[in-house]
Amino acid sequence: MGKVYEKIDGRLRAFIEAQHIFFTATAPLDGDGTVNLSPKGLRDSFAVLDEHTVAYLDYAGSNAETIAHLRENGRITLMWCAFDGPPNIVRVHGRGEPVFRDDPRWPALLARFPAASPAQHGPRAIVVVTAELIRDTCGYAVPFMSFDAERDLHGKRFARETDASLDAYFRKKENVASSIDGLPGLPLPLPPLPPAS
Repeated sequence: MGKVYEKIDGRLRAFIEAQHIFFTATAPLDGDGTVNLSPKGLRDSFAVLDEHTVAYLDYAGSNAETIAHLRENGRITLMWCAFDGPPNIVRVHGRGEPVFRDDPRWPALLARFPAASPAQHGPRAIVVVTAELIRDTCGYAVPFMSFDAERDLHGKRFARETDASLDAYFRKKENVASSIDGLPGLPLPLPPLPPAS
């Protein structure tokens, strides 16, 4: 039923890019550490960079487990599943890296999301994932669910933040600068967003 792919292209790429939501899974090296699973889905926040590399905008939130795990060990799995149309589940297992605002690669990576309005959502990082294993499975047990609309709450909440107030918000959150298990999370102080080019 399932198939392993050598690269992200053609029908596989079209499927991934058509989904409204995907999930990220990470874990610390410590066997007793907390496994993290996060939904991602704001419009235009995901990009296929090449046949083996994808990236997504990591926006403001009340924790930074994915960032902490990636900083420690880089392991990540991304998953998309069809909630309409033919059943399918696609997983990309690989190595991820959070690229922060003060990284020289930030402007070029951000340009790969031309339709996004990142300042509205308080971007913290761009997570770049290099695929090591790409596979799909049937998805026969995934229910049909319809997409109605995106929620506008995240944009409304974070559009009013400046770099300084966003930094203050992150500092107040228990699990942003460090993970639930005490791993280094988002580096603070938060660097300012580079000027838009």
